[in-house]
Amino acid sequence: MTEGAELWIARHGETEWSRTHRHTSTTDLPLTSAGEQAAKALAERLAGTTFDLVLTSPLQRARQTARLAGFGDRAVVDPDAHEWRYGEYEGRTTAEIRETVPGWTVFRAPSPGGETAADVAARVDRLIARVRREATTALLFAHGHVLRVLAARWVDLPPEAGAHLVLNVATLSVLGWERDTPAVERWNS
Repeated sequence: MTEGAELWIARHGETEWSRTHRHTSTTDLPLTSAGEQAAKALAERLAGTTFDLVLTSPLQRARQTARLAGFGDRAVVDPDAHEWRYGEYEGRTTAEIRETVPGWTVFRAPSPGGETAADVAARVDRLIARVRREATTALLFAHGHVLRVLAARWVDLPPEAGAHLVLNVATLSVLGWERDTPAVERWNS
């Protein structure tokens, strides 16, 4: 295990469905032109930081963000970085789902045919273990909900705590340490 490993996380740039707040997991959408521009802007923000491990979700919006940010040639696809699978709620907004399931949220209620918070936590726990085992400073390109669960698990909270962490598109966050305690160093920046 690399003591004090630091994990930088980049949420992908805007897609048509992220712009309209539709739950997007298995639908493999490209970035919009605004998403492409925001991904390119990440390159400037990441310049000067050396990463000994760069990972990406297998979905094109994350891979495209990695490429436009200047890491396409180094980014290794890790299936555990895939977005939360929403099952029957794929492509629907929270407001639409709440028409039939009042108060629904992905963090607290089931998504028929999709993953639970525990399923996603198991995947991100493997990602965290990989980063802590293989890297000093790592960079991960992925998606809103899976990254929110990852941050919660990094600081030893239950996956549902990710509900409290807003994460916009094309943002950077840094997970690290406060002495020997896992900590969020920067969020949604």
